[in-house]
Amino acid sequence: MAQITSTRSNKKVFYVLGLVNILMLLQNANCYEFKVGGSGDWSVPMDANANNYNQWAERSRFQIGDTLSFHYSADKDSVLLVNKADFDNCNTASPIEKYSDGHSVVKFNHSGPYYFISGVHDNCVKNEKLYLVVMADRSRHNQTASSPPPSPSVDEVPPSPAPSGEEAPSPPSDSESATCTSQKRTMLAGNEGVKQWERQVGETDHKHW
Repeated sequence: MAQITSTRSNKKVFYVLGLVNILMLLQNANCYEFKVGGSGDWSVPMDANANNYNQWAERSRFQIGDTLSFHYSADKDSVLLVNKADFDNCNTASPIEKYSDGHSVVKFNHSGPYYFISGVHDNCVKNEKLYLVVMADRSRHNQTASSPPPSPSVDEVPPSPAPSGEEAPSPPSDSESATCTSQKRTMLAGNEGVKQWERQVGETDHKHW
């Protein structure tokens, strides 16, 4: 009897731990935090003639819901979200948003271009600036394009294959461009693991009885 009670107590503990794990995965299922330039350091590039930030952004895949973090000295620098004209001219006078806490995290709430420059004009002139594009949400389009056509009857000739539509974006080139899809798959796998464990414990309880 004591062994059965202990087994049931362990079952409750692991069940709670499984739920906590799933909740943590759910919180991260719809976003990914990028670090600016790959390292997160927001500063003047060593080579002022090379725009390292833009080169990094071209290799990354940003999606709605993702975030971008900047690390810098709050007393010496800042991050400005600006329009294209101010980006090109390093105009720091009228930013759309200003971040100056030393560890700024910007969330991408819409698709399209984003322009960031240093809050210090001279730094911006030396290419401490970043241009990136957030991809549009094409999940609905992909679901429609991938839905199978209705099955033809015996007497009908099968229709020609439907056009494939637009080509999907190329996969991420490094770990930083990982998407939320892999996180959702991990969440589902964790949920399935909890269910399998419950079945095993249930069988153990039945044997003890």
